[in-house]
Amino acid sequence: MNQNASLKLTLPNDLSYLLNAQRFVVEAARRFGFTEPEFMALEVAIEEAVTNVMKHAYDVEENSHFDIVCEPLPAGMRIVIKERGIPFDPTQIAAYHSETLREDPSARGLGTYLMRHLMDEVTFHNLGPEGKETHLVKYRKDPAALAEEHPRVEAETAVIQDKIDYTVRGLDPREAIQVSRCAFLSHGYSFFDDHIYYPERLVEMNRSGEMISAVAVTKDNVFMGHSALVYPYPEDRIAELTFVFVNVEYRGQGAFKRMIDYLLKCPKPRELRGFYAYAVTNHEFTQKANARFQLNDCGILLATSPSSWKFRGIPETGSQRISVVLDYTYIGAPEKRQLYAPPQHRAMIEKLYRNIGAPEHEYLTPPPSAPAPAGESAVLTGVNTSESCAEIYIRQCGADAVPAVKKLLRQFCVQQIASINLFLSLEDPATYALAADVEKLGFFFAGILPYARIGDALILQYLNNVDLDYGRIVAYTDLAKELLAYIKARDPNAG
Repeated sequence: MNQNASLKLTLPNDLSYLLNAQRFVVEAARRFGFTEPEFMALEVAIEEAVTNVMKHAYDVEENSHFDIVCEPLPAGMRIVIKERGIPFDPTQIAAYHSETLREDPSARGLGTYLMRHLMDEVTFHNLGPEGKETHLVKYRKDPAALAEEHPRVEAETAVIQDKIDYTVRGLDPREAIQVSRCAFLSHGYSFFDDHIYYPERLVEMNRSGEMISAVAVTKDNVFMGHSALVYPYPEDRIAELTFVFVNVEYRGQGAFKRMIDYLLKCPKPRELRGFYAYAVTNHEFTQKANARFQLNDCGILLATSPSSWKFRGIPETGSQRISVVLDYTYIGAPEKRQLYAPPQHRAMIEKLYRNIGAPEHEYLTPPPSAPAPAGESAVLTGVNTSESCAEIYIRQCGADAVPAVKKLLRQFCVQQIASINLFLSLEDPATYALAADVEKLGFFFAGILPYARIGDALILQYLNNVDLDYGRIVAYTDLAKELLAYIKARDPNAG
């Protein structure tokens, strides 16, 4: 089959077919050489264009259809939406700016604004009796340029200097679209987790208790910013602090701190013993912010995200996968625990616990007469294919623990997963010796995580053919610098 042939899809004028339109365009883009980081922009743009046709081009009683044609270009693709609906004058589209959404979320012109923002060219063509066509042109970008494709718009709006009255509260489901759109307008696609760009997901995650959202709004109910706690797994007693942003004009109002305070004090759908956050090591800015809000370092996870994620305004020197500092804070008084820290890492483990404000735990050595692990191990896994990162949790160590880890490691390496994190329970006596056994497979120290899904956990990491320059990893705090040096000295791939 000719990979450069034009592709055509005909759909009924029915919103239930919107997902079919998006999938068709993404598969065409894949055929024409686009890569996954570019697909979301195409999905959003085609959603706006097709929704406009379905809602406005035809009378609701008409039994009508329209065509989507994807044509390859030398460096990209052209999407043509053909329909024979009501005549349309593109010059009458309302001018739209990012401030408009904050003033009037229902304002006209946002769809066209987003299309123009996401695509390289957007044009409208009236063809008389032949109907109308909407042309969307997108050019491929090399990985180093992907982050520049969706520039942030924060320079358009001046920061409000005077202090204003505002409220911090939970998310109203009707505000989810504002959260998604403002996340894009202020940050582009720099959030690693794409849930924030789907308002229906935000509503469902808040409804189910998987997410707790806090929003800041002015006294006139104008959206200012968002922050959330997310439970990644059903058994979690800790949550990730994520999806944090404040619109540029409201920065300096203290909204970030007030949203965190709200998340700490609001009713929780389930037990919450602490929360954690990731700070990228491309620069020190997010690490500084976490330290300011008393989120303290307890680990460094290497190469967890693709190098195609870039940060506007931050100088880049080459391309390597992104590493993160893991920061943590307890909620309430942490309990004193009995832990079986592997002897080769005990000093660093104790130092990390002290850094996050833990009590003086009791560190035990299994007695020589302790029975060896028996039976099958209970193992949990998680994979983020878009990040090329995986997790392995040993919930219960059995006699087959090392072979089980080795089997999963082989599977993930075959799948070309770049970064694999292994969590061992520090409350399990078997971890005392197991850590050294799995380190022989190529795992090495990463940090700790209290109250993880398997209890207090030791984190080990494995890099699958990752070219990593430690000299380009930025650590802000003294402890992070010490931990980075500790990890490098134990990384079998370093040097």
